[in-house]
Amino acid sequence: MTIPATRLLNLLLFLACTFLMVFAFFLEHIKGLEPCPLCMSQRIVVITIGVLALIATIHNPGKVGAKIYGALLVVAAAIGAALSTRQLWLQSLPADEIPACGPGLSYIVENMEYFPMQEVLTMMVSGTGDCAEVQWVFLGLSIPGWTLVVFISIGLLGLFQLMRKSH
Repeated sequence: MTIPATRLLNLLLFLACTFLMVFAFFLEHIKGLEPCPLCMSQRIVVITIGVLALIATIHNPGKVGAKIYGALLVVAAAIGAALSTRQLWLQSLPADEIPACGPGLSYIVENMEYFPMQEVLTMMVSGTGDCAEVQWVFLGLSIPGWTLVVFISIGLLGLFQLMRKSH
């Protein structure tokens, strides 16, 4: 069995990220699940990885370039995994230890002039009480559980690209 070319792997990764975002919008707009700040942060990471994979597909770099893209994938996946892990931790807390819920992210975006950017960014990476709510479960895993699986898989793909002898 031959290992797929780096270009094909990057294209498949781009398509996977596109699917993940379509599914996220389906859950939000069709199923009515309101994304919390950590969910939005994870979406930003998925979009970043998708754009990076698309650029790598178009660029079709040589061996050194493929390693650089692999390293960037590992870094982005690690950030996404950290955000997913934070949300899973919030979801595991007893009800009396969950942080206070803040205003919804859509409210904050609509009223950005009243919220300092530093406060918005802090909320997006640390989460609020809203992030502790489990809104959807599939095969025993909540949304951040599945995104953690995805980010670990992307990180492994990035490591594979880093260690690969040919491209």
